[in-house]
Amino acid sequence: MKRQSTTPITFDLFAEEPPQSTAMEQIGPCSWVLRGFALAEIERLLPALEDTLSKAPFRHMVTPGGFTMSAALSSCGSFGWMTDRGGYRYTPIDPQTQLPWPDIPSAFMALAQRAAGACGFADFVPDACLINQYIPGAKMSLHQDKDEKHYEWPVVSVSLGLPAIFLFGGHQRNDKTQRVALLHGDVVVWGGEDRLRFHGVLPIKPGHHPLLGEQRINFTFRRAH
Repeated sequence: MKRQSTTPITFDLFAEEPPQSTAMEQIGPCSWVLRGFALAEIERLLPALEDTLSKAPFRHMVTPGGFTMSAALSSCGSFGWMTDRGGYRYTPIDPQTQLPWPDIPSAFMALAQRAAGACGFADFVPDACLINQYIPGAKMSLHQDKDEKHYEWPVVSVSLGLPAIFLFGGHQRNDKTQRVALLHGDVVVWGGEDRLRFHGVLPIKPGHHPLLGEQRINFTFRRAH
């Protein structure tokens, strides 16, 4: 994958944005899209995100196969996810700063727990939050989230900024995938029997979001340990 430069993250909290409806769409036996679920929290989420990234900036990581990821990555929580030629893993230390990853902001935690609870996953307390930045052309290949110690807790994924097409597949890489359009403020929750389903993101199309500009921000909450 071709390395792409990391776009500075800038927000305009006073930009006007068209209203978005809220709804709950089931995409699997234990998987849902919560439309517009994060919109009411934007004024708390964006400053918290900006503060987190000031402590753990975005970077383009390298896969074990030697490919540079097109999406830029950061993390917060007790554990951050990383990849290099040595493999995929969680670590309590940010390899770029040599400091512990920033704490998960309270606004992030509240949103993750509220979304998980709305989908029947009570008592979810994530200890890792992966933050991805997609600029136009960036994507995420089909993969499973399986670096966690246990799989009884769901994955909660929040979309901000530019639209994306989320690919939601089965338990085998070659299973048929659903194409789910995700907009600013949408939250996807999957767990239970769906926890290890393959998923990915198609290349982001060019555009400009009134709050986040030419980028999509996604943060994904997990229980790593």
